[in-house]
Amino acid sequence: MQPDQRRKASAEVDFFTEYGEGSRYRIEEVVGKGSYGVVCSAHDTQTGEKVAIKKINDIFEHVSDATRILREIKLLRLLSHPDIVEIKHILLPPSRREFKDIYVVFELMESDLHQVIKANDDLTPEHYQFFLYQLLRGLKYIHTANVFHRDLKPKNILANADCKLKICDFGLARVAFNDTPIAIFWTDYVATRWYRAPELCGSFFSKYTPAIDIWSIGCIFAELLTGKPLFPGKNVVHQLDLMTDLLGTPSAEAIARVRNDKARRYLSTMRRKRPIPFSQKFPNADPLALRLLERMLAFEHKDRPTAEEALADPYFNGLAKVEREPSAQPVTKMEFEFERRRITKEEVRELIYREILEYHPKLLKEFLAGTESIGFMYPSAVDQFKKQFTYLEEHYKNGATVAPPGRQHASLPRPCVFYPDDRTQNSAEMTEDLSKCTIKAAEKSQPYKNGAIASAEAPFQVSQKTNGVTARPGRVVGSVLQYNGEDIALADAREVYDPQKTVRNSAGPPLHYNASSGCLYPRRNSTCKSARAEEGIERRKLAATAADGSPGDNW
Repeated sequence: MQPDQRRKASAEVDFFTEYGEGSRYRIEEVVGKGSYGVVCSAHDTQTGEKVAIKKINDIFEHVSDATRILREIKLLRLLSHPDIVEIKHILLPPSRREFKDIYVVFELMESDLHQVIKANDDLTPEHYQFFLYQLLRGLKYIHTANVFHRDLKPKNILANADCKLKICDFGLARVAFNDTPIAIFWTDYVATRWYRAPELCGSFFSKYTPAIDIWSIGCIFAELLTGKPLFPGKNVVHQLDLMTDLLGTPSAEAIARVRNDKARRYLSTMRRKRPIPFSQKFPNADPLALRLLERMLAFEHKDRPTAEEALADPYFNGLAKVEREPSAQPVTKMEFEFERRRITKEEVRELIYREILEYHPKLLKEFLAGTESIGFMYPSAVDQFKKQFTYLEEHYKNGATVAPPGRQHASLPRPCVFYPDDRTQNSAEMTEDLSKCTIKAAEKSQPYKNGAIASAEAPFQVSQKTNGVTARPGRVVGSVLQYNGEDIALADAREVYDPQKTVRNSAGPPLHYNASSGCLYPRRNSTCKSARAEEGIERRKLAATAADGSPGDNW
């Protein structure tokens, strides 16, 4: 490798050191590149395994691409099978709401089936049989989960030197639920054209079935037998020409079921073609293999076998065993609710983050319990400041006076707010409401996740009356506090001056309760202060006069 090439490879490897967990993996070399990003082989220093790390760049640039990634990582988590590639780990992003790239750690496979077919011209009938058996066994598991892969091709089948195959790339896969039309809204552009079933090429049907994947497996198996693609069409029309050259012109009944007008007219006007015997097309193949291949490549989807039926074919006698061909539990609707509606970029980001937490059990447990680290999992004060600043910037530029978004009143406990109307509560309701405003003793002295220790003060309690003084309408009544070893309330007659305990009233300046006069007056008002001093002097004079027998009660 030239020095400049080494520098380029080193620069690509450095992309994998951005996340904190990256130190766990020792990157070895770049093994693949594409529009999605880069794949590197690496050594997991914790487990000692060799893995492949796939970095996917700017996943939220397009919502459709992000949805495809979400679909793939979710399906690979749910579909655990020896013939399906496994996600070992997904690195935790540094920020829940601002990450753009993700690092997915897969089990490392040496090559793919496309490279195997291209580089090996000495594959034996045993190779063909074992390869097809693994593909059908994995496909049976996928289909019993009500999942259609829809993009099976040699490049999406990983391979090892020990002839082990694994199906990958579920980005175009879909889940079909029993109570909804199967794939009625799916696009016709699924699967690479060369491996696309006839019903996809001509939009033959409004409903797709698992038979579209059986057709793709048949095309892959034929490519194994000959070393080259079976139907390398240049466009959809050419693709149909190649299919009918081998399989013959479809029957009139099959053509009548084609829903696409152009495709139906094209097939109707096509010259009559006779099918070519498979023994002529594949002269050196096992006759049992050709009989199964002919079943999988039936023009009409209803004539193709299911994966389970194909595994029971005589071609696999001595190899197939039902006990090592497991079925899957159907995927639940809840897992793929996002497929039923249009989702935003923020929603798909949240869903992908939730999938990442599946590989971080401790954080997932905290997430589900709602006790995760506040600074990381929820918007911090900085986030709130940014939101308010942006709001002000947008609304104040034209001289408008719009208040920035703040804490909503709905976030306050309902029974802690008193309203100006005359609604009444019975004692049972009041007791229940007040209990909701009390912090339980079990919550005291709990350490927070960031290492800070919670306050060990007495639980806060809310009172509707304080020494006979009813709270003002719309006012949140303060808590009972400790002062000099005594319990006092904010509106108590023994109240101690504290600027932080000022009660705000939207109708005027801050008010403070005067225990001696029984009224509310503006705090820190010099005029009122001097008036109160003069009032005290006058009262003392009157008291002295009354002691002398003067009519002091006339004041």
